[in-house]
Amino acid sequence: MPAAFVDFQCGRTIDCKQGAVRAVRYNVDGSYCLSCGSDKKVKLWNPASGLLLKTYGGHADEVTDVSGSCDSNHIVSSSLDRSIIYWDVSTGLPVRRLRSHAGGVRCVRFNEDSSIAISGGRDNAVMCWDIRTRRLEPVQVMKEARDCITTVLTNDHKIFAASLDGCVRHYDIRVGEMTCDKIGEPVTYLALTRDEQCLVAGCQDSVVRLLDCSTGELLNEYKGHQADDYHIECGIMASDAQVVAGSSEGCAYVWDLLEGKVVQRITISDNGGVVHSLATHPKRQELLFARRRDIYVYSTDVEIIVEEI
Repeated sequence: MPAAFVDFQCGRTIDCKQGAVRAVRYNVDGSYCLSCGSDKKVKLWNPASGLLLKTYGGHADEVTDVSGSCDSNHIVSSSLDRSIIYWDVSTGLPVRRLRSHAGGVRCVRFNEDSSIAISGGRDNAVMCWDIRTRRLEPVQVMKEARDCITTVLTNDHKIFAASLDGCVRHYDIRVGEMTCDKIGEPVTYLALTRDEQCLVAGCQDSVVRLLDCSTGELLNEYKGHQADDYHIECGIMASDAQVVAGSSEGCAYVWDLLEGKVVQRITISDNGGVVHSLATHPKRQELLFARRRDIYVYSTDVEIIVEEI
């Protein structure tokens, strides 16, 4: 069957008023979203209405990444101030501040039950933190990478870490082993398909690659966007049918996962600007893009996200 055309339309633009937005993320069920930026803050939004719900301030440098817990009660954020902060969503206060990275922290994620926070930094290290306890040191440190860690992901027994050294490393938590997929190009972002069989890897050579999780085999490549040495993020839709990535010229691209063909080029702005961060909705055909100081909400069903008049 030929690749099906999709039609994502912009339903809302949110001015985050936090300098440059560094990352945008959905919470676990997609009802809220988080942004973090150069103003050293994390913000919680209702993307449907554009309403700012809470601001979290406590980092001493720009915030690079943020992740919500599985029950939406906590947030973990990473910063160039070399720290990770574990936040209480309702009070807006830090529960714990964690410091062990020797450089700025580039990325952070919860594991599946949100008992462990996993961070990656400019010091080339991946660290695991038991946030259920008062322990302030990491419970595990992995230092195999030879360049900055750009993304960390996890499923029930593996941690995936992408690095600018051109590798995606798989850490098997059950047996304590590490394997490495050598891509050969700096990897700026990773996404895991919903069936957890494949990894989508965004690379600085303007190619998004689909990799088999078990073997590391290259299954497909997606081209057309421009990375231009920026940290461009990629993602996969909830249906596992389309791959999406930002681009340096003010747009984003959507490809058919199987055929590798572009099914939509989304123009975010005619004035350019790098579309570097994005998030795919966990349940429906909806996307968040970050460009400069704004978040853009796109959907194939605009009525889902536009307020009723």
